[in-house]
Amino acid sequence: MTDDGTRILVVEDQDTLRRGIALALRETWRCVEEAARGDVALERLRDERAETFDVVLTDLRLPGADGIAVLRAARERDPLTCVLVMTAYGSVESAVEAMKSGAFDFVQKPLDLEQVELRVARAVEHRRLLGEVSDLRAERAARDAGGAIVGDSPALRAAMDLARRVAPTRSTVLITGETGTGKELIAGLIHGASPRAAGPFVKVNCAALPETLLESELFGHERGAFTGADRERVGRFEQASGGTLLLDEVGDMSPATQAKLLRVLQDQEFHRIGGTRTLRTDARIVAATNQDLQEKLRDGRFREDLFFRLNVIRIDLPPLRERQEDAIALAHHFLQRFANALERPLRGFTESALERIRAHPWPGNVRELHNAIERAVLMADGPRIGCRDLSLFGERSASDADGWRPELPPNGVSLREVERHLVLEALSRTDYVQKDAAALLGISRRKLNYMIQRMGITHATWRRNRTQPKGEGRAA
Repeated sequence: MTDDGTRILVVEDQDTLRRGIALALRETWRCVEEAARGDVALERLRDERAETFDVVLTDLRLPGADGIAVLRAARERDPLTCVLVMTAYGSVESAVEAMKSGAFDFVQKPLDLEQVELRVARAVEHRRLLGEVSDLRAERAARDAGGAIVGDSPALRAAMDLARRVAPTRSTVLITGETGTGKELIAGLIHGASPRAAGPFVKVNCAALPETLLESELFGHERGAFTGADRERVGRFEQASGGTLLLDEVGDMSPATQAKLLRVLQDQEFHRIGGTRTLRTDARIVAATNQDLQEKLRDGRFREDLFFRLNVIRIDLPPLRERQEDAIALAHHFLQRFANALERPLRGFTESALERIRAHPWPGNVRELHNAIERAVLMADGPRIGCRDLSLFGERSASDADGWRPELPPNGVSLREVERHLVLEALSRTDYVQKDAAALLGISRRKLNYMIQRMGITHATWRRNRTQPKGEGRAA
């Protein structure tokens, strides 16, 4: 008997045959489990608390659920699981369907136990080789994804280490942190270091779409489901099957959409809008938010059951002001990137500029620093970026600690142009997320939306086209 940790599941409703197969396999592999019904096998395969199987040997005709359903459930749980199907003599069509659905091999009844053991041994070896290849790919992907995250502070290292540890699992991950802290990069690291790295990495910004469009984006819709639905749409859950789905700003979901998301997380099933077919997905869910979901929970604005489904593994990303040792490393990283892209012969920062970067609180986090360095590279005249090249929004000096006090030039200014400049600056610093820009400006989102329409400001990420009033300029 070998003891390599190989796990095998035998699914067969004929008790004598099932026990005979299991007994023969236990002579080589110790961990062999049995299931007499298809629905029992499905329950075991979908239990996320239990370990996955390396090999599943299943009959095609079973009570409760057929062998094809068992095959699909095994592959959805772990794409590396090898499934062998048992079929009656002459049922070639069933065997072909099973192979198309991802079966590794099939055996015909009446069974020759020696042949069964031989084919299971091949499947075990194939699973081992797939695992080695997956591990090597995950290692390389983790190095590549980790290289995109610049910084060496203890808090950032802890977040990245946790991301790498949970990457090989199917567990749902909740990434929290302020806007601009790098939540999407951490999600990319998790996907890249997982066995799903070769699959799709699909992202949805839940704050960017109204409720009806968000549901269509997530679940898809059938033709004619609503006005304007002139063709079938495949949703993000279908697109992400076999890979990872990032639900960014999940805290902005409406209660109705939260309920539908909960069902998908529980059952891995959903319907397209206007459809009756039950569709399944094998997408690993990573959620991200800049909001305090526990506070929304207490206020009744977020479902408790959904919160606990999302909060299986939580990764908290600290703001840049709490890891200012990373600010200098990031500044040099962005300088090199933009200098190369813009072909500017810049060799670094002056000491005064570095001190200014260290002292700034970076309320917009990494995104604000990114934009500040890009502007500085464009503005710099000398070989190094100096203090005057850095335009830091809302910066306060020690003598001006009670607030930002802009100076009025001797020749005066256009108040409308100052207002427009501040709106554009706030939008740029928050990656054109209007609710975050409104918070920076200390106004309501409705007020900001009115100002944007009045000024004729547009952006490619906004779904609605805003009309441009006469006499107003348009944002580039």
